[in-house]
Amino acid sequence: MVQSVHRAVRVLRELSTAGPRLGVTELAERIGIAKPTVHALLRTLEAEGLVRQDRETGKYLLGPGLLQLGNSYLDTQELRTRSVTWADALATGTGEAVWVAVLAGDHVLVVHHAFRPEGAVQILEVGASIPWHTCALGKAVVAFQSSAQRAALLAGELGRLTGRTLTDPAALAAQLEEVRGIGYATEEQEAALGDAGIASAVFDRSGEAVGAVGVVGPVERLLADDAVRQQHAVAVREVARNLSRELGAGRGTPWQAGA
Repeated sequence: MVQSVHRAVRVLRELSTAGPRLGVTELAERIGIAKPTVHALLRTLEAEGLVRQDRETGKYLLGPGLLQLGNSYLDTQELRTRSVTWADALATGTGEAVWVAVLAGDHVLVVHHAFRPEGAVQILEVGASIPWHTCALGKAVVAFQSSAQRAALLAGELGRLTGRTLTDPAALAAQLEEVRGIGYATEEQEAALGDAGIASAVFDRSGEAVGAVGVVGPVERLLADDAVRQQHAVAVREVARNLSRELGAGRGTPWQAGA
């Protein structure tokens, strides 16, 4: 790796996770490199629009150039492009919000969000990054990764977001095996109290799980009633199957094709 590029990326990641505003000294301490080096990196990133300096505090924030890069990334996401119609139909059929996500390291990144058809004001969650083990979308897509990648993710950091977050690797491994058998994953208040999700993996022409689609909403609407829960699971699984076919997956059951 090119060291300067690696360090610049670390600066951006610190601003995104520990910010929004950090000074040169704070960044140097977090990254473990000299202040003059951090300052030089920040000035270069600022010139490219990737960070900006707050005039009042002198601290640095992420810049608008990152939004342009992010939008360009979304434009190249075939899963996002193909999922728009299917996600809207799923939201209409279930009456719940629908998220489409891809695996990015040990998190899932939301690349499309279809709003719940009716309800209170909703916040667009495109770009949200969620630890894989805390949400149905993450469990759905990780269940069909290679055995080596599953093992690596299970051996990684499994932080707790709520008191219900499952952090035991053995228990998570058992959940993933169940997902591989039934074709969908569920999450109950593991990422945020009061929220739940049901998701299925989406496969491409190579049979690889490239993402997941799922419904998200209040736990009392999604999971409290077994009949409603099963109805949503069937709908999510069917949309994932159809979306997989659009991406070139075989006509067999997608989760069996990915096993």
